[in-house]
Amino acid sequence: MVETMRAAPGVGLAAPQIGVPLRLFVAEDTEERLQRLAPESLAVRGRTPLPLTVVVNPTVEVVTADQATFYEGCLSVRGYGALVRRASKVNVVGVDARGENVFVPAEGWPARIMQHEVDHLDGTLYVDRMIPRSLQCAELTSARMSVADRRTSTSRSSVASFTKNRPSASL
Repeated sequence: MVETMRAAPGVGLAAPQIGVPLRLFVAEDTEERLQRLAPESLAVRGRTPLPLTVVVNPTVEVVTADQATFYEGCLSVRGYGALVRRASKVNVVGVDARGENVFVPAEGWPARIMQHEVDHLDGTLYVDRMIPRSLQCAELTSARMSVADRRTSTSRSSVASFTKNRPSASL
């Protein structure tokens, strides 16, 4: 699964995405990948390195009522992205690849990755959670992310305000 995720390339992969009927996901957001992104973009999203993480039978506990809204994409719905509101801080509990209990506190983008992958295990895709009328091709999503980064480099919550207050037709 790790090889498949990295080859995609992606930052997470749930077993059902590749036809494996297990409650298992892998996730990784490397320093190398992050170096290709603007520091402002990383800061706005709370995007920090996520070491290779394998969780079997995961459960997600939302730690804070704070939420963040950002564009997400998915290896299962290639070529598109949409705005998705998610908890900004979660704890993930499960079992690791060695069968040991694992507790993964996650905040910012890593929290988003964890929630996205657990959604797959529950039969939910990001398009089921997206803000209506925000689905667009990946090229537009990438352009919008850049605009949001420039306008909101000082605050993560500003991105949510920026996207929420834009007319639906322009998203």
